[in-house]
Amino acid sequence: MRNIKILDCTLRDGGFVNDWNFGKGSIKSIIGRLDKAGVDIVETGFLDSRRKYDPDRSIQPDTGSFKAILENTDVKHAMMIAMIDFGTCGIEAIEQQGASCISGIRVIFKKKDCEAALKFCALLKEKGYKVFVNPVSTTGYSDDEMAGLLDEVNKLEPYGISIVDTYGLMHKKELLHYFRLMDSRLKPAINIGYHSHNNFQLSYANCIELLEIQSERGLILDGSLYGMGKGAGNANTELIAMHLNRYFGAHYDVNQLLEAIDVDIMKEYAKKYWGYSLMHFIAASNDCHPDFVKTLIEKKTLSVRSINEILQKLEHKTSLTFNKDLIEKMYEEYQNVEVDDTGGYIRLAKEFGDLPILIIAPGNSIVKHKEEIDKYIAGHKPLVISINFVTDMYKTDYVFFGNAKRYSQFYDEIYRTGADAKVICTSNVSESNKSIDFIFNFNSLVSREAPIRDNPMLMLLKILVKMKVKSAVLAGFDGYSGRSTDNYFNEYVKFLYCDDDVVLRNELIKNKVKEFKNEIDLGFLTPTAYL
Repeated sequence: MRNIKILDCTLRDGGFVNDWNFGKGSIKSIIGRLDKAGVDIVETGFLDSRRKYDPDRSIQPDTGSFKAILENTDVKHAMMIAMIDFGTCGIEAIEQQGASCISGIRVIFKKKDCEAALKFCALLKEKGYKVFVNPVSTTGYSDDEMAGLLDEVNKLEPYGISIVDTYGLMHKKELLHYFRLMDSRLKPAINIGYHSHNNFQLSYANCIELLEIQSERGLILDGSLYGMGKGAGNANTELIAMHLNRYFGAHYDVNQLLEAIDVDIMKEYAKKYWGYSLMHFIAASNDCHPDFVKTLIEKKTLSVRSINEILQKLEHKTSLTFNKDLIEKMYEEYQNVEVDDTGGYIRLAKEFGDLPILIIAPGNSIVKHKEEIDKYIAGHKPLVISINFVTDMYKTDYVFFGNAKRYSQFYDEIYRTGADAKVICTSNVSESNKSIDFIFNFNSLVSREAPIRDNPMLMLLKILVKMKVKSAVLAGFDGYSGRSTDNYFNEYVKFLYCDDDVVLRNELIKNKVKEFKNEIDLGFLTPTAYL
């Protein structure tokens, strides 16, 4: 009968969520309940010589430190193992297995370190440990490269080797391909493991697919309690156990797993969320490192479509290794879409003529001072331009967007039935199925100073200066305060993100306004920090 085991990695992979600070009591409680539940292999955490001994953490500098933490744990069933990220823990930190509380060690390593990592694994085996070979990001190996690795693994004869889906990229087809490649080439006694990440919410489904394969190969399925793990998290130990009980005649005590989740895991979940998220879906769908996505999201200027368009240009050979300089360069190139906007300036200037211009921004003051703004509109009949938002409070003739994310968020309001405001955008905002009336080069409008590089007010003022507009009146340019929600009127709050360096930002914009006043007469209808 096929040998199927559950390996729980809560204390190791889950530690990425809380810096492995579960607390000594919870570490013992989790191990105890996993053992009582019948979980076959329990990963107690990381071995990392860069860390100091800390009884409250599941990451320790040597095997002896784990012995002190696990004293009196009284494990009756489970195999106790630890993991080493190759290069972070030397062989001198590993005592002989007979003196250790740990029976096995998993070694994760990057493709470039294969040869050295396998030699290290051999040293661990000589010390009496069951050795698990874990090649990081298995999807980064070609078939020939994987075949070469498997030949070397056969020489080592470890306890197991894992399919490691580091970035949660695998669907059924890819997973089964790697399993069959390993199964056909490995010596019969070597177990095959599967370590998943839930970027596509396929971790549990993929485990089921492996269970359905007709093979005599020993199978080890990684899981963690409640899926606790880095980023999108892992397959859920409790779900794998439930499935094995129901369809494979196993006898795991799922109630013990649920009790561990309730008592020891939910308090961690309350502090910091893990699991499926838009960021990790985007990363996996583009076969790239999540930090590429995180960097672009933190720009707070790009729609998801724009982020995808940038990531699709990443070369596969570099996409799984984060390179901040590379993604910053790609972001700049994407924003700097060049268009011939000469005709746009001429057409817009003709439409504006000599009419007075009122520019409205989404500051709180447009509500508090609505009476004054309405009075100005009634008395001067200006062309009204709203910046980066649309509102029913004021009838606008033009809307200006210098931010693709804001354009996308207000898309429905811009083009709703009855809306007749013309749309002005910078070239980093791409058209959807509705047209943009005027598009101006983003790169020619941005400021040199990073905190205000793409400030929409400054970009619009630069457009007006290029059109040789003589004067404009502004409302709602209140300035930034420490609390973002105080900066904007209520309807706009749902579109907010936190602003950093508000004092510096205010000062830089104030200086720019002074410069603009040399070229265009600016008046303010509402209180502002920029005078």
